[in-house]
Amino acid sequence: MDMRRIVAVLAEEAEQQIQSQVWKLTASDRTLALDTEARLRDVVGPLDAQEALPTIKRLEHLRETLAILAISLARTHGRLAWFLSGALNALEPVLRWRALPSEGGGTFGTVLPRPEEYAEAEDAVRRLQDALAQITVKSVDLGSAHPDQQADEA
Repeated sequence: MDMRRIVAVLAEEAEQQIQSQVWKLTASDRTLALDTEARLRDVVGPLDAQEALPTIKRLEHLRETLAILAISLARTHGRLAWFLSGALNALEPVLRWRALPSEGGGTFGTVLPRPEEYAEAEDAVRRLQDALAQITVKSVDLGSAHPDQQADEA
């Protein structure tokens, strides 16, 4: 399964758990998700912006994405941690990539990714950004919404 699909499955599961209230988001979950999403958007931008970068910069950005996710994972527990762990796992192939030729030396098991692999990983990060943005949206229980009391007084 490719990185995009794994992240899509994670996002679907998160949405389902939140809607069914299996995952009851706390204020700290929302804050961390919002911070993580913003930091990811700072690193991996739109498709055209990423494709214009040299491959070494694209790889640098993807590695920074992994660092952001790892730091966020270290700051939480429970379902948000499980979600972030799944995202890190989905992007695991990036850990084996290198942007420079080996020039006859050993590569420690790293490989040169194809251009479409960069695009796949970046698309997965964008999907992850969207999923984290959805997590930050506070659900409104329409049954508990109250009409404006000032309107009743008028």
